[in-house]
Amino acid sequence: MRSDLPTYTPEEVAKHRTKDTGIWVTYKNSVYDITEYATQHPGGSKIMMAAGGSLEPYWELYAVHKHPGIIGIAEKYRIGNIVEEKSESKGKNINDPYANEPKRNPILIPSSQKPFNAEPPPLLLPEKFLTPNDLFFVRNHLPVPVVDPKSYKLEIGIGDKSKSKLTLNDLKKKFKKVSTTSVVQCAGNRRSEMTKIKTVKGLNWNNAAISNAEWSGATLNDVLLASGIDLDKCSHDHINDILIAYEMNGADIPRDHGYPIRVIIPGIVGARQVKWLNRIYLSKEESTCHWQRKDYKGFNSSIDWHNVNFDTSVAIQQLPVTSAVCEPADGSEIEPGSEDVTVKGYAWSGGGRGIIRVDVSADGGKTWTTAELEPTNQNPYKTWAWTLWEATVPLPENHGGKAEIVCKAIDVSYNVQPDSVEGIWNLRGCLSNAWHRIHIKIPAE
Repeated sequence: MRSDLPTYTPEEVAKHRTKDTGIWVTYKNSVYDITEYATQHPGGSKIMMAAGGSLEPYWELYAVHKHPGIIGIAEKYRIGNIVEEKSESKGKNINDPYANEPKRNPILIPSSQKPFNAEPPPLLLPEKFLTPNDLFFVRNHLPVPVVDPKSYKLEIGIGDKSKSKLTLNDLKKKFKKVSTTSVVQCAGNRRSEMTKIKTVKGLNWNNAAISNAEWSGATLNDVLLASGIDLDKCSHDHINDILIAYEMNGADIPRDHGYPIRVIIPGIVGARQVKWLNRIYLSKEESTCHWQRKDYKGFNSSIDWHNVNFDTSVAIQQLPVTSAVCEPADGSEIEPGSEDVTVKGYAWSGGGRGIIRVDVSADGGKTWTTAELEPTNQNPYKTWAWTLWEATVPLPENHGGKAEIVCKAIDVSYNVQPDSVEGIWNLRGCLSNAWHRIHIKIPAE
């Protein structure tokens, strides 16, 4: 603390997020005005992710900032002290069902607090092929349960008959450990683009309700066979790739993502990849639960809540081809006088359909540049992971200080994203996969 400087509250700092208001950030007990420095930042617009808030979680992510020299640079921009946060009240409210929520990375951007749903800043997605566990998007419908791994059991059955119960140790010790790299994407990823057309029901996701991880565990096939289930009598072509997973990126699955066990169904919407799994029953018909029968289905854009009938539509399983621009950020400024712009993002298609091309435009889709694709090292017809891409795209000569960046992906079946949101709008805001569009500013030299 410096007694010669004023003290600010977090709420006051949060009001300073743009050049117009001044760009303020905090680090430990200090407040900094980095408006002047933001344009010089070696990491470009990434510094704006911390605008109006704390630098600490980002400096944890990029360890180079902990060098004493960096702290010294920051000191010249120091303008005040931050009010110390009040300590948490003694004891938790035992009547609050959310009292035992897990600790989360403050970088995550919440869509709701109770239940907690959040996505990482899109700028971070192209940095790593495997999304770090604490940056993996979080989707919860209810409070996160506390499961005792010592008493945990997974029940396996068929029809109405239980065949076996397996402990966590059984799953880890009695079955071959198999790993696969696979995307989990929320059915509502990019829903915010549909909301701009017409209000929809659901969390207002941006384009980061998607993440990629290496999952490890026992295969569903092995578990069913060990439980005495005759798979020759089942329609089970899809079973071989399904994992009963207990590890995520080489560590125990975090609570937010299903600890101790979740099912991973590569190529399928996240809504079917059940967390905190406690029973698997083979059935002649799909689950009768609300999420399977009365939600996560698609409809045409003329259907609304006054005339919808969920029984007439099929549950979403394989998601359509999609892609998104993650860098530069929407609304950001690039280097003054630039003649081109480097664009980064992700692409993915459900059902294992690999991405064969991503096209990127800086003039709203009039002309296109083919992006460089990062290899997934997976079978093109069993590509469960996402494809990261990058393109250097020429800016239009007469851009007038602004440009519309657009991307579209093509999968191995030559499915391509639709050009507009209007034709695919639906009342739940699911399956939002139109060309992704952002806008950037190009200052004059």
